[in-house]
Amino acid sequence: MPPVNTIKVNVKWSGKKFDDIELNLDEPGLVFKAQLFALTGVEPDRQKIIAKGGTLKDDTDMNKLGLKPGHIFMMMGTAGELPKAPEKKILFAEDMTEATLNKAMDIPVGLTNLGNTCYMNATLQCLRVVPELVEDLQKYSGGTDNLDAGSNMTASLRDLYRQLNASGHGVMPMGFLTYLRKAFPQFSQQGRDGVWMQQDAEECWSQLISTLKAKLPPHSEGKQNVISQFMQGEFTTTLKCDEAPEEEAIVSKEPFSKLDCHISSNVNYLHNGIMESLDQKIEKNSPTLGRSAIYSKSQRISRLPGYLTINFVRFFWKPTEQVKAKILRKVKFPFELDASQFCTPELQAKLSNTKVKLRELDNAETALKRRKRLEKESGRMETDEVSDEQKAVETAQVALEESLDPELVQDIGSNPSGQYELAAVLTHIGRTADSGHYIGWAKKGETDEWYKYDDDKVSPIPKEDVLKLDGGGDFHVAYLALYRARSFKVKKEEKAKITQA
Repeated sequence: MPPVNTIKVNVKWSGKKFDDIELNLDEPGLVFKAQLFALTGVEPDRQKIIAKGGTLKDDTDMNKLGLKPGHIFMMMGTAGELPKAPEKKILFAEDMTEATLNKAMDIPVGLTNLGNTCYMNATLQCLRVVPELVEDLQKYSGGTDNLDAGSNMTASLRDLYRQLNASGHGVMPMGFLTYLRKAFPQFSQQGRDGVWMQQDAEECWSQLISTLKAKLPPHSEGKQNVISQFMQGEFTTTLKCDEAPEEEAIVSKEPFSKLDCHISSNVNYLHNGIMESLDQKIEKNSPTLGRSAIYSKSQRISRLPGYLTINFVRFFWKPTEQVKAKILRKVKFPFELDASQFCTPELQAKLSNTKVKLRELDNAETALKRRKRLEKESGRMETDEVSDEQKAVETAQVALEESLDPELVQDIGSNPSGQYELAAVLTHIGRTADSGHYIGWAKKGETDEWYKYDDDKVSPIPKEDVLKLDGGGDFHVAYLALYRARSFKVKKEEKAKITQA
């Protein structure tokens, strides 16, 4: 239902008219400008909106304008790139605004919390670490004037990511939030006082992934779109009747978009929780016995996606209190994950040689680091001469790349090595899913830099701090983790150098 104190107004701009725009009178003028940006493409700081008493300001109290339903605003301003400014003298850091400094230092920007929307902000920041997704969104040609809410949401996400890339300060995601709520009304829930209710970040993540899978066109290097190709794996599921061993096992294949990590009293580590979710007991009808019976359900991965999403199943329904309560138990997760242990025997066989070569590379890199440390301690000068340890690393890198199974390599968007590195973590603080606060923690590109995305407050953090998100108390606890396939590609010039040596 629409928020309290909301009216519908009209806007005229550049020969066009936009009717029945919902205007929340309790929000400042900047929020209304953000809505018009989503509709027209005119950035808020370039809009001139004629209101009663003069021009609409960012901090204008909309309640004081005396607006009535059907009011017509006149807006001026052009969409598109701003004209290039003339060359200026060098700016020093102390002379720069926060936005200019962030742009100069290439610091990521955040998203404004529009009233318990941290679940959405954290989700969007974590998904931005998937460059293939961001690139394919930019190629999406749809607009936000469709009857289909999912298409509008996809186009709005494209525009929002463009804003984040271009802006030097926090971005207000009003347009995307509007389309998200239209596509999925559960995110429009309000309390008795008219305040927007907190929502579950995992539900937001899943609904967004499902929409993008349905709306984005095929990826440039395959017949499927980026979600199906890079973020979706395949399970081979086996059902065996415990009470009728002679009954033939049922084997099927099905796609999955995330792995569950169950959290029980036996689970202390991520891989234990995943294995517990892959092997379960279920009850179903047995054609042999003619009645309901207990079956062993075993799932193993037969295709590993390039990006693996893991859901720490921390929330459960507490009927006495009618809330989704939280499990605070500490569950350790690694920066580097070997997923081969979750795979079918057939896929494990294809990955086994690569695991051996990876160990050889790790040993060679350890030896090289030791040599460099000893040289630094002894004060020895660096030279251009390639050391035996450096040659061993480069040789191991080439051997590792050549060990990859050709069939897996040809499956664009899959992980041919089974090895992953942590790229993002979405955390929750609080005792229930419908309260508390969500934050995104994400790695910046191919660097080893990590950033904390607390709505519009973005700050660099030590890499080691990420491992403190494993739970065990009332601090932020990992709820979703996004791993990406480790890259083992060796440059052609390095191959040539090794061959010549």
